[in-house]
Amino acid sequence: MTIPNAPSLALYQPDIPQNTGTILRLCACLGVTAHLIEPAGFPVTDRAFRRAGMDYLDAVTIERHASFAAFDASRRAAGLGLTLFTTKGAVSYLHHDYRPPQVLLFGRESAGVPDDVMAAADARLLIPMREGLRSLNVAMAVAMAAGEMMRQRGG
Repeated sequence: MTIPNAPSLALYQPDIPQNTGTILRLCACLGVTAHLIEPAGFPVTDRAFRRAGMDYLDAVTIERHASFAAFDASRRAAGLGLTLFTTKGAVSYLHHDYRPPQVLLFGRESAGVPDDVMAAADARLLIPMREGLRSLNVAMAVAMAAGEMMRQRGG
């Protein structure tokens, strides 16, 4: 697991290799550790995944976890909180304190996270959107959340 004060985010069983590659590129550029909670909906050697991440994949710290249980045990042992981004959240991501050591968790593009994963989160945040629209692209949501986290941390 990462150093407790280092920024980190986790992707729960990502579905779309291009989104995952884009997110990992963002992590590389911002110095954010990425946790991939498997199984992913694609092989991590997938050509589209590598193309979206470009040569940045060599510059990002990626920690792979065989299951949510393995990830959860690891982050708890490291003393990290868990902040879930979900359309079912009640608190805006702009009203959350990102300074305590925590991992930002994003669900699958097709299904979010199951109830047990939602229950494990210390905070459930929402990105406010216009009524009638379902959700943002996960890579866009990650970029917004990472930007706010970095702003609060002075980075």
